[in-house]
Amino acid sequence: MRGLRSFLVLLVIAAALGAYLYYDSKRPAEEGKKQDKVFADVQSDKIEQITVKAAGGDRTTVQKQADGWQITQPTVVAADGGEISGITSNLASMAIDRVVDEKPTDLKQYGLDPPHVEVAFKSGGTERTVLLGGKSPTGGDLYAKVPDKPRVFLVPSYIESNFNKSTFDLRDKTILKIDRDKLDHIEIETPDHTLKFARQGEDWRITQPVDARADFSALEGILGRLNASPMKSIVAQEVKDPKDLAQYGLDKPAATVHVISGSSRAGLAIGKSSADGAVYAKDLSRPMVFTVETALADDLKKPVDDFRLKDLFDARAFNTTRVEIERKGTKLVFEKDKDAWKQVVPSAKPGDTAKVEALLTALTNTRATGFVDKTAGTGLDSPELTAAIKFDEGKKENRVVFARKGTDAFAQRAGDPGAAKIDGTALDAILKAADTLK
Repeated sequence: MRGLRSFLVLLVIAAALGAYLYYDSKRPAEEGKKQDKVFADVQSDKIEQITVKAAGGDRTTVQKQADGWQITQPTVVAADGGEISGITSNLASMAIDRVVDEKPTDLKQYGLDPPHVEVAFKSGGTERTVLLGGKSPTGGDLYAKVPDKPRVFLVPSYIESNFNKSTFDLRDKTILKIDRDKLDHIEIETPDHTLKFARQGEDWRITQPVDARADFSALEGILGRLNASPMKSIVAQEVKDPKDLAQYGLDKPAATVHVISGSSRAGLAIGKSSADGAVYAKDLSRPMVFTVETALADDLKKPVDDFRLKDLFDARAFNTTRVEIERKGTKLVFEKDKDAWKQVVPSAKPGDTAKVEALLTALTNTRATGFVDKTAGTGLDSPELTAAIKFDEGKKENRVVFARKGTDAFAQRAGDPGAAKIDGTALDAILKAADTLK
């Protein structure tokens, strides 16, 4: 009987606790509808100044300027607009889930003496403050209050992550300020090589160490990282003596990138790895040393071949209007007539559209796996196939020669230096498709 009584007591306690937790989780949604916002008349775009005292001890003040938000204390530096926007929007929309204590006698039990996080702000000349304490027993809410009223209320717990920001969190962490649309040159220097790129219309071209087509996505990937990757940390606010750069590997950088727009030039130097798995870096126009993700450093150290465009043909099957192939002394030419293909050389007759499309697919899907500087020893002096494709209503043409030397396959595109290495199976597919057209 004693065991049964104990079991029944535990069952009652468990039921009561379950009911409490269920009711506690439901009450904010039900009672929150009856409560006002914490700051009912505040609009996010009218907030002029914010001071955040974070749980870690940082106290940061930001002010709205004509050109954006700026940190004014403890240092003067541009602020992170995204972080500030998150704070202002949450100040304007923060709602009371429910009031838990109208006249508390002990704020410590709510984590409000002292508060974990404090946010003060000015709007329309009026200063207001919200204090954030500990989490409720369910963990879904946060105790909070405003200084001029005694009551303690609950707000959603995610509010803490939006407000609990250090000075570093709130500062602008851009590593290099660039206007991607205005750039016309990029230079990358490492101890092993110097790469130079020039914009030509909508495309990029390598100008050093070879004159070749550049992979647009590879260049834009680097520019994207420079533009969007934030500093991971600041390790030195000001390094005046060049000798001090040695401890960061910045006296002899592992990589340096320059982005150029007309006469304007900006640069970023990459040093050695930091203890936290990032790499040291420095904007060449600023004295501070900071860390960035290793992926950016890896991109800047890539060899020139990684920046070359791998597609042998700019054309695709859908926009090709003429294809010409030469194989074993035989020349075949096909032209597109609406949705069908017709043979025009060596004789005029209907073409097998499916077979022509298969050849075009095999040709235009072939990509370089690498490059060689010279064509000697590639077999390109005795090609197995030459293909010329006209596209964009016949306004453009690509001509590529294919050859094999032993187990290696090569291709040479007209106008490109050296030759491209290609997969042997890709060449096999091209030759097989071409032979079916005889």
